[in-house]
Amino acid sequence: YIAKLGDIREGYHFVKLSRSLLNKVGSGECAGEVICADIQVRAYVEPIQATLEYHNEGFAAAMTSGDIIQATINNICYCTCIVLAGVNLQTVQEKCAESEIFMYERKMLVFIVQLHACQHSVFKLIGTDEKPTYVSAEEENIIATNTSVRRTHYFWRAYTSFMFRLYDDAKHYTEKNMDCIVNTWSFMLVAHSNHAFYIGLISFWLARKTRDGQQWHETGKKSKLALKKWAETSKWTFENKWYLLEAEESHCNNDFESANSFYEKAISSAKDHKFVHEEALACELAAYFYLEVGDTEKAIEYFLLAHEKYHEWGAFGKCNSLFNFVQGRFTSLSASGEQSLVSTQTTKTLSERTT
Repeated sequence: YIAKLGDIREGYHFVKLSRSLLNKVGSGECAGEVICADIQVRAYVEPIQATLEYHNEGFAAAMTSGDIIQATINNICYCTCIVLAGVNLQTVQEKCAESEIFMYERKMLVFIVQLHACQHSVFKLIGTDEKPTYVSAEEENIIATNTSVRRTHYFWRAYTSFMFRLYDDAKHYTEKNMDCIVNTWSFMLVAHSNHAFYIGLISFWLARKTRDGQQWHETGKKSKLALKKWAETSKWTFENKWYLLEAEESHCNNDFESANSFYEKAISSAKDHKFVHEEALACELAAYFYLEVGDTEKAIEYFLLAHEKYHEWGAFGKCNSLFNFVQGRFTSLSASGEQSLVSTQTTKTLSERTT
C-alpha cells in the first residue's frame, strides 16, 4: 500500500521486514499471500528476472497450506511476469498451458479468463493456430461484469493490436481499457507497470495519427513520467522503457535529434538488461521513425535488428508480420535499381530467418 502511494523504497523496506518475520515465525497459513504481495513490490526494485522464482515459492507454500486461491494468484502472476521479463515464448506457452489445467481442475474461472487474455497474445506472437481453451458463457459473463477482469482482457487485446500495428483495434481496445480504470487494487502490482508502458506507447502512436492528438499525448506523457519514477528505484527493469517512451514523445514533438538519441538509449538499455523482446520493440519503433524521416538505409538496418530479436524471443508470428510489412513497403518504394537491390537483400535475409 505504501509503495502504491508513491514511496516504493519504504514499501520495499516493509516487504523485506515481512519476509524476515515470516521466516522467523514459520507460519505457513499466510505464506503464499505474503510472498505474492512481496514480489509485487520487489519487482519495482530488483531485476524482474530475479523475482520470477519467488512465485513458484509462493505457489508451493500456498498449496502446502491448502490455500488454492493464493496458489492460483501466484500461478497467474508468474505467467504474466515471465512475459514481462522476456522469457522465450515457447516456455511461456508451456507454463500457461500448465496453469490453465491447474485452474480448470479447480474451477477458478475468474483467473482462467485473465490467463486466456495473456495466452491469446502469446499465441498470436508465436504465430500458432492454437487458441485458448473454449470460453464458456459463464466466462464471457465474468468479462462483462467484473471490471478488473475486463480491464485485463482489453489491455491484452490492445497490446496484441499494437504489436501487430493494427491501428483501429489498438485505439478501440485502449479506449475500452481506459474506461475500466478504477482503483480496484489497494496495493501495487507488477502488471501496473506493463499497462503503463504499453498504454503510453499506444498513446504516443495515436497522438501522431488522430485529430484528438493532444489528449493522447497527455496520456502518453503520464505513462512516461510513471516509468521515469520507477526507473529511479529499478534502473534495470524500467530504464529502457522510460527511454523508449521519451523517444516516442520526441517523435511526436518532431524533435528528431532527441528521438534519435532516446531510441539508441532504449535499445542499448534493453540489451544490457536482458530484455530481448523490448530490444526488438525499440528497434522496430526506431525503424518506423527513420522511415518517416526519410532515412531508408537506417530504417532497413533497424527492421533487420528487430526481426532478429523477435526471432530470438520466439515471436515467429510477429516475424512473419514484420517481414510482410518490409517486403510490401520497400517493394513499393523501390524506384531505383540501387534501392531495389537493398530491398531484395533485406527481404531475402528476413525470409531466410523467418522460415
